[in-house]
Amino acid sequence: MRFVTSLKFRGLALLGATAFCLALPGAITTPGNSAHAGGTLEERKQPMHFRWNACQPDCKGWVSAVGIVTADSPRQFDEFAKGRQLAGATIVLDSSGGSVNDSIALGRRFRSLGALTTVGATVRTKTPLGERVSVTPEAYCESMCVFLLLAGKTRYVPPVAHVRVHQIWMGDRADDAKAASYSAQDLMIVQRDIGRLTKYTFEMGGTGDLLSLALSVPPWEDLHELSRGELRLANLVTTDSPADVFPQDNASVPMAEAKPSKPQDRFLSSAMEGEAQPQPGKSTKTAEAAAPTGGNATTPAQPAQPQPQQ
Repeated sequence: MRFVTSLKFRGLALLGATAFCLALPGAITTPGNSAHAGGTLEERKQPMHFRWNACQPDCKGWVSAVGIVTADSPRQFDEFAKGRQLAGATIVLDSSGGSVNDSIALGRRFRSLGALTTVGATVRTKTPLGERVSVTPEAYCESMCVFLLLAGKTRYVPPVAHVRVHQIWMGDRADDAKAASYSAQDLMIVQRDIGRLTKYTFEMGGTGDLLSLALSVPPWEDLHELSRGELRLANLVTTDSPADVFPQDNASVPMAEAKPSKPQDRFLSSAMEGEAQPQPGKSTKTAEAAAPTGGNATTPAQPAQPQPQQ
């Protein structure tokens, strides 16, 4: 999906981005980091940006990818990658999703680098010895961010991270989806982009369970937070060790751990049906607004048609 240059809702949306950021009480929970929490929430409402975080001698560094994917994001990542040796780099995601088609393009760039992916928020702390950079695991990866996570060759999701999914929908009609009207052209766009997303999902090693979970949540319901069992069914998790996505020079890993919450499984495979069903976490159900720096909401074949968004 692509964003228009205004702040109006446009195109299809896997619901849940900008307004969700506004509603969160704080993404950073580490004591003493309240200032960083506010900053992270502000960043998540902006178009996605990329930053290299060096932590020598403790580890080899990582790329933080924070914010909403827009039509500019793939190009901006290409510019960021110039002159950097990013093959096999770790990409730490904190995002509420964004443009479907542009997220697919960005995810393919991640995979071409053999990137490792995880969910987290990068925190910078002033110390007597200088600035310390670390990753707090309580962060959010929603809608198309989930498919960016899938692009990692190795994928780690901290137990306290929030990974949430929902349907593709027309973003300009998501606020009152039942009352809105839809043309045949709108339905064609939805079907086309579900097809694109399906192809990408299987290319990246995801499963039909991921698509089934996402496409079962309509815009008038809360986003569905994936349980640990569902993360594995979707093949979004390939390792339980943060050390596998933070290659080390010594024994240090720059990610803290915390006790996980246990969201409700929407549905499980027969092999997991005997597990207890925990309670769902609270989330919002709004489509992200197009970011001011986003690109044109067109495709070469259909320059006037809205594009799907998550």
